[in-house]
Amino acid sequence: MTDETTVGGPRENSGPRGWGAAAGEALYGPGGFYRRPEGPAGHFRTSVHASPLFARAVARLLCRVDAALGRPAVLDFVDVGAGRGELVSGVLAALPADVAARARGHAVEIADRPAGLDERITWRSELPDAVTGLLFANEWLDNVPVDVVEVDSAGVPRLVLVARDGSERLGEPVAGAQADWLARWWPLPAEEGLRAEIGLPRDLAWASAVDRVVRGLAVAVDYAHTLDTRPPFGTLTGFREGRETAPVPDGSCDITAHVALDACAAGPEARTPSDTTHTPPAPAGSPLGPEATPAAPAGSPSDTTRTPPAPAGSRLGPEATPAAPAYVPSRAPSGTARGTGGTARELSGARLLTQRAALHALGVTGARPPLALASTDPSAYVRALTSAGEAAELTAPGGLGDFGWLLQPVGIPDPLEPQPQP
Repeated sequence: MTDETTVGGPRENSGPRGWGAAAGEALYGPGGFYRRPEGPAGHFRTSVHASPLFARAVARLLCRVDAALGRPAVLDFVDVGAGRGELVSGVLAALPADVAARARGHAVEIADRPAGLDERITWRSELPDAVTGLLFANEWLDNVPVDVVEVDSAGVPRLVLVARDGSERLGEPVAGAQADWLARWWPLPAEEGLRAEIGLPRDLAWASAVDRVVRGLAVAVDYAHTLDTRPPFGTLTGFREGRETAPVPDGSCDITAHVALDACAAGPEARTPSDTTHTPPAPAGSPLGPEATPAAPAGSPSDTTRTPPAPAGSRLGPEATPAAPAYVPSRAPSGTARGTGGTARELSGARLLTQRAALHALGVTGARPPLALASTDPSAYVRALTSAGEAAELTAPGGLGDFGWLLQPVGIPDPLEPQPQP
């Protein structure tokens, strides 16, 4: 890579620029990757696509949130990065009748509303102003564009500039808020070639999303890493038609990177409360930023999954540790606030845990049916065996089970924590 400092005025879109701006345009700009008619499912497969058990588990989580809220007259379910509405449709379909009658589905997505979508679902390009219920962002944050930095020959972290054809060179040294974030969340030794992704836009995007929740729960699900498991060369990569490819910001492929979920978790509670209604928007190029729309679609490849193995020693929650940076053939890359109207909200502590632990708490275990069922009811046995296989995939170590779940309760107890019995 050429080590050059960029000087002068603004660059043309065809010239080298930071990965955040380049990926933002390639993914969400006119003709961008996520504006294509086929949608995310045409290129990769998430937990939502892996099994209907996932939507049913999220529906059970929504029911727990509903109970904690005292069963409000209107219960919101917000699917951030909704793709073609698969999750929100599955959740509404799985709700008990009494809950479904009060539930309102919101799909946040930049693409056009799919034909035939349930009329109960509001299709929108921006987050609702006020949410009472569950805001769920499945594999959304990984597609919030971020800048990449690389340590130069003098040991100085510099922004990586990328051209439309994917060629890179080094730009200015990292400075300001980006340098502060890097020092706090991804400190780089002074060794030439080490790389990191600056997750500040994701922190801002998540804080903005949480800020919309008046009462209820916000959940982000993604492949991730924590401070003690940061990969030395970053995780930026591309995906096209279910296969990993070089990240090229020309709109031809998905561009993704692991999420520093621990940094995101610190965001909502670290903010200084203000008298305004919402957190400032995320920077341009992120799905919550100005001149962009929310809801980067989420997903994993169709013939593989975004499944980082769990690293030893990571501390993302009970039972396991999500999101190692190591490669598995998958879409896993290598290597007190105020709500609307100024009303004070109670933010309980955020919690990180694995998808395996979260789904186990929601009744998805992968346990095989008793063999005796094969004799008494063969059809039921086959159905149960199929369900067990799907549950095993959703909770598998080294696979989807190692994804990170970030839970942020707002004004309610953590619905996945056992509650004391009266």
